[in-house]
Amino acid sequence: MPEIHVVQRDNRRLYESYLDPYFRLRHDIYVKQRKWMALDRPDGREIDQFDTDEAVYLFCIDDGQLIGAMRALPTLSPTLMSDIFPYLNVRGAIRRPDVYELSRVFVIPERRGEHAGPRVEMLLLTAIMEYGISIGLTGFSIVLESWWLPRFERIGWKAHPLGLPQMIDGMSVLAVLVDCDETTWRSLCSQIGVTRPTLTWRGLATLNRQALPDIFAPPPTTAQPAR
Repeated sequence: MPEIHVVQRDNRRLYESYLDPYFRLRHDIYVKQRKWMALDRPDGREIDQFDTDEAVYLFCIDDGQLIGAMRALPTLSPTLMSDIFPYLNVRGAIRRPDVYELSRVFVIPERRGEHAGPRVEMLLLTAIMEYGISIGLTGFSIVLESWWLPRFERIGWKAHPLGLPQMIDGMSVLAVLVDCDETTWRSLCSQIGVTRPTLTWRGLATLNRQALPDIFAPPPTTAQPAR
């Protein structure tokens, strides 16, 4: 099974060999394939103002090759939603320590769809939920294309729209807040047959993390009032 690595400021030096391919893959996918020409750069790397020291990346690595990734940003820092698309959130900017923004989710073309083992996309979506639980998050904000919503519903992600969809560069786009909770994480693990934590925290032994719940333990039940 591919490994999902947490990459952030404290351990980024350990992933130097993956960072240049990562930004080049983003350019290939978002500029060359998806034609988001506003992101085009002459050096062939897609890097924006949110790729800061605060950014956390999940790198999906299989046999030494980067095959997928995702970016997470603390909403206490500038985000896509707060600085580029504030009009998508009718409730105003989200600035909470327990909510991170997700963006730049991708899987390389040859690893999309069903292959041997779990889908890479599903592994990433499971892993980011595990990451959120581990550091005490309650939600993820996302600016996304509307076609993601039925996909989220199918896998059990609970996404709450923050405003109405709007057309941006020919795409229907909206802002959502997704719940980060143990129930969703357990469900995702079950769907892809994962029986252990999915994340690799290389070089982050001193990072304060919460203990994960036992995947096999039944979820807590709410006591019924006596009649």
